[in-house]
Amino acid sequence: MPIYSSDSDNETMPRTKLFGRQRPIRSVLGGGQVADVLLWENKGVSAALSIGMTILWFLFEVAEYSFVTLFCHISITAMLIVFIWCTSAEIFNWTPPEMPTSILDKSTFHEFASTFHERFNQALSSFVDIACGKQPALFFVAIFCLYILSVIGNYFTFLNILYLCFVCLQTLPFLYNRYEDKVERYAGELTREVKKMFRRMNSNVLSKIPRGPGEGEESQMKCVNEKVLSLYKICKADFMCKYEQE
Repeated sequence: MPIYSSDSDNETMPRTKLFGRQRPIRSVLGGGQVADVLLWENKGVSAALSIGMTILWFLFEVAEYSFVTLFCHISITAMLIVFIWCTSAEIFNWTPPEMPTSILDKSTFHEFASTFHERFNQALSSFVDIACGKQPALFFVAIFCLYILSVIGNYFTFLNILYLCFVCLQTLPFLYNRYEDKVERYAGELTREVKKMFRRMNSNVLSKIPRGPGEGEESQMKCVNEKVLSLYKICKADFMCKYEQE
């Protein structure tokens, strides 16, 4: 009979961080300005980014704007505003507008690209490990999640899925950082239940699947085949001898 670990054993196990991480959530997100935006520590930039993405999603998905039309309308509006502002400044002796030469620093793009590159390599490495079967439980979970995502993709456009991912990226790290203890407690309980279920499946289903012969069985089969072959040769030689005598 299969032997399972008791619930008391699981409860005495030390609590681990979600996804087995050892670093704080800010360090996992790359630190710097990217982490400030995702964790809403820089509330102005985070709010502006969220509002801007929401407006773009509304214009493209609800108002059904095309990208070229929206870009042209925004450019026309910006040029008209600058033209009226500069003309009014010359007529009424106002201070002319100061046009910034750059809005975002080069370091911001380098930091974002570096963080994206690091996260992408980690995700690809984890995907390869799971696909190779190094983590069987995560393999079945990944298959299930990808199937659910494929079903969702039939009912949502790519823009809706992209906006949903952005909303999750803007909210989940912040909520996890705020309620880290509660999330890890519930996630630990769920992980233990999944491991227990997988052990039951391994004992009741996977362990009963017939496997190939081991090294000891292979040697025994080889010995039996050699004996049968030698017996066949003896019988053949005896038969040939009697046939020549006749």
